[in-house]
Amino acid sequence: MADQLIKGLEGVIVAQSQSSKVDGQNGRLLYRGISIEEFVEHQAPYEEVAYLLWHGRLPTRAELDQFSAQLASERALPEKVLDAIREFPRSADPMVVLRTVVSLMAMYDENPDDLSPDNLRRIATRLLARFPTILAAFHRLRQGLEPVEPRQDLGHAANYLYMLNGEEPGPRSVEGVNAYLVLLADHGMNASTFTARVVAGTQADMYGAISAAIASLKGPLHGGAPPRVMATLEKIGAPERVEAFVEEALARKERIMGIGHRVYKTWDPRAKILREMARNIAEETGNRKWYEIAHTLEQAAVSRLAAKGLYTNVDSYTAPLLYSVGIPVDLMTPTFAVSRVAGWCTHLLEQYADNRLIRPRAEYVGPVDQHYVPIDRRE
Repeated sequence: MADQLIKGLEGVIVAQSQSSKVDGQNGRLLYRGISIEEFVEHQAPYEEVAYLLWHGRLPTRAELDQFSAQLASERALPEKVLDAIREFPRSADPMVVLRTVVSLMAMYDENPDDLSPDNLRRIATRLLARFPTILAAFHRLRQGLEPVEPRQDLGHAANYLYMLNGEEPGPRSVEGVNAYLVLLADHGMNASTFTARVVAGTQADMYGAISAAIASLKGPLHGGAPPRVMATLEKIGAPERVEAFVEEALARKERIMGIGHRVYKTWDPRAKILREMARNIAEETGNRKWYEIAHTLEQAAVSRLAAKGLYTNVDSYTAPLLYSVGIPVDLMTPTFAVSRVAGWCTHLLEQYADNRLIRPRAEYVGPVDQHYVPIDRRE
């Protein structure tokens, strides 16, 4: 087959994976063959989904208890790592903090370069356990507060909210954040997952591959979308202003944040679930403003854009949901990473197990037959 230039690698299959299936035409997302709706329906904890992704099957009760206890025991940061976070500028971007600390963790790991399956799962467990602790510690410190120590008796979602806010969250808040973590855990060959696999393809360590994935997720065209959705909701300010905002945006041919997806050509199944979760949290917290603006925006925008295949995406309800449980705007993308690290590690386990260096080609379009001119003869 002749070489083809395919910008963005759109439509190009670069690997085989058993992790997740994204059906964009029908609006379905499956983890190891199980529809995401079933996990939420049965209130599956995020830890169970991570186990499924890493091991290829659902755990028994004993296996889940053991895995959850393992994660909980790894939550605390080494004192030297926490001391380093204390020295970071309070104005630092939390994604840069997360990326930096993951690299720092490699220095204090007893065996970061062993790529055997058992050691990779050990590192993956440590990364999954500590992402929330890193972010919560930095968030507390930048407010002039001491970090809250992780609790081993709380689940992953509840402990994250507890460490951020210093108090136990309500049940609907825990349910909503757990659902968010479950729904964002993996999503096919997205940009950050591909980045991680490219790094792992060189046989670099897992910490390096995950730091690269974080760097990729930070971009506004990938994981940086929820803060832009929140900015849109704040700009609108009230549900009754939505119609005018949509009309003006469409007249200017501007993109409406939270609407449209590169893969889904119908409703994003994650958005449909998070809509209900955001509504529940709004009722629990008594703050319905952001949910109502987001819901009104969805109705106004989709009614005008569905004919073009543009529907609500996951970011539309991520923003009001996370904001309502006390997660500030600049921690929304890092919270995405708290979830997606499970999927990243799954793909890395696959890549290391059946590795081939990922080495695409570039089409050269520059000049040829040029000649070197000595510097004193250049004009």
